Amino acid sequence: MYIIKVKGKAKIPDYIQLRDENFVLIAYFRADRPLKNLDRYGLEGKEEALAALIESLEFGKLQKLDI
Repeated sequence: MYIIKVKGKAKIPDYIQLRDENFVLIAYFRADRPLKNLDRYGLEGKEEALAALIESLEFGKLQKLDI
């Protein structure tokens, strides 16, 4: 799975995209909102690690999600 942080403009907030191994979009959520329903993506119990990763991500850089 891959993760990318997308910079918002003006009133549009920053977003996070989760993509599978074929780079197909599987999740799209606001970077500033609490993470919900992570069990759908196999990330249950990893909320704190994912939140810390999101904070440290650079905008526009696709990164392999290893948590």
